[in-house]
Amino acid sequence: MGRSFEIVCEVEPATRPDLMRVRHQIAVLSRVASSFLIPDNHIGRATVSSVAVAHEVGQMGGRPIACLNARDRNVLGFRRDLLTAAAYGVQEFLFVYGDRPTVGDRAGELTVREMLREARAFDDYPDHRQSFRVGVTSGLRPLPAWKREADFLFVQVSFSVDALCEWRSSVDFAGPVYAGVMVVASAAMGRKLSADVPQLTVPDEVLSRLERSPDAGIDVACELIEQIRTCGLFEGIHVIPVSRYREVAHRLELLL
Repeated sequence: MGRSFEIVCEVEPATRPDLMRVRHQIAVLSRVASSFLIPDNHIGRATVSSVAVAHEVGQMGGRPIACLNARDRNVLGFRRDLLTAAAYGVQEFLFVYGDRPTVGDRAGELTVREMLREARAFDDYPDHRQSFRVGVTSGLRPLPAWKREADFLFVQVSFSVDALCEWRSSVDFAGPVYAGVMVVASAAMGRKLSADVPQLTVPDEVLSRLERSPDAGIDVACELIEQIRTCGLFEGIHVIPVSRYREVAHRLELLL
């Protein structure tokens, strides 16, 4: 796998005030990762601030991308996060809408489009002396014009490289595009993912492989990564190893 093909590894965020597990993930995955994506209030649960964890990743020598969701913020809270990031030297963000919260309602004021506009306005403010690189996400559908203003693009997890390549060939986007690959850790996880998020339906063939072998999810993810790299249409992948990050790091190291 050539060096120009980037591997963005997503870490499992801390839901308690303890970053030991996060640090261990960074140490293990740093052998293969070009950068690390730090989720924000992952799957609707409170987590340690993605900006704070991104700072920690930078201190460990990694390149962090802090995810910020629109769901939990108003404009003032978002500006606070940008100021905090500038103070910590965190320069890269992925802006997302956010998963459905497990309790309560969304804060309500922001959209991803407004977050992108606010970040650009922050860049133009002379006293801040900070320029951010900002990414947004996309499903396998036409890309709105405002998303083309982002610096990079993360594409939803897919189990079809043909569908990914067909979509990429139809999209006009100047920056790097990263295809999403998730390690499905078990058949039960695959069925739940399919039921909860229909656009991420796990194919029956993958579920059958998972029933036969607990390592099939890693096999499938690595096969997808290699196929995506070979197609030549993406600058890299965004891999979500979930709890299997040790095995994923080992397998990707063999592919490098």
